[in-house]
Amino acid sequence: MTATTMARAGEPGSPGTRLPGAWGLGLRRGALELRQFFRMRDQVVFTFAFPVVFLFLFASIFSGEVPGAGVDSSQLYVPGMMAAGIMSTSFQSLGISIAIERDEKVLRRLRGTPMPPAAYFLGKIWLVLVTGLLETAILLGVGTALYDVELPSDAERWFQFGWIFLLGMTACALLGIAISSVPTSSRSASSVVVLPFLVLQFISGVYISVDMIPAWLLDIAALFPLKWMCQGLRGVFLPDSARVLEQAGSWEFGRVALVLAAWCAGGLLLCLLTFRWKNRRDA
Repeated sequence: MTATTMARAGEPGSPGTRLPGAWGLGLRRGALELRQFFRMRDQVVFTFAFPVVFLFLFASIFSGEVPGAGVDSSQLYVPGMMAAGIMSTSFQSLGISIAIERDEKVLRRLRGTPMPPAAYFLGKIWLVLVTGLLETAILLGVGTALYDVELPSDAERWFQFGWIFLLGMTACALLGIAISSVPTSSRSASSVVVLPFLVLQFISGVYISVDMIPAWLLDIAALFPLKWMCQGLRGVFLPDSARVLEQAGSWEFGRVALVLAAWCAGGLLLCLLTFRWKNRRDA
């Protein structure tokens, strides 16, 4: 082999070049997604400020000790807003952004490149993971500083927080990818995604204490992951005396794990069955 041939073998696209795998490309795609997100300063501010503002409003309006629960009503909103923040940065963010990218034919162009499809989704996962962690950290900081929410003092509670966060984030992200195929255009994406998310927040214990929600609405909420994320995070950050407010009188960590894991599997199946790289009208 001549020197010229050896040099050409190392050029991109030449037979001797080893292209990056899906994992490496996913990391690069994730870095690109994060750069694009943080460059839009107005989006960054409103994304992270929205749940904090709502936490402050509801905690200010509905304050006072909850009878028999040993907590202030303002403390109940912190875990709920954390769960809503996780779902916002995953389900809502992906559902809207992917629908817009599909309508603008970004997905179609990406599908025509040598990039493995998995790299695109890995990039989105890195985006929601980083933004979800930042959102949760901000809300947790506000909760401990302003509303006397205590951080867990043992490793078991932190472990519970970890798997609730990861399972909840994964389930909501997969559902966001699945629902992105429902809007027929980028203009309808926000309406299609925000409406079910808003309804779930009201019936899952984010804005209204679970002991004030009718049982039949709680039964509907129990079919979706947000209710279980709220319940699990309350179990992590609130004292055991607050369990009396739950529908079953218990944190039910085992059931929380089971439901969230089931939604991870179900969400993946929905993605495989429904995801499209182009709009129906372009088919």
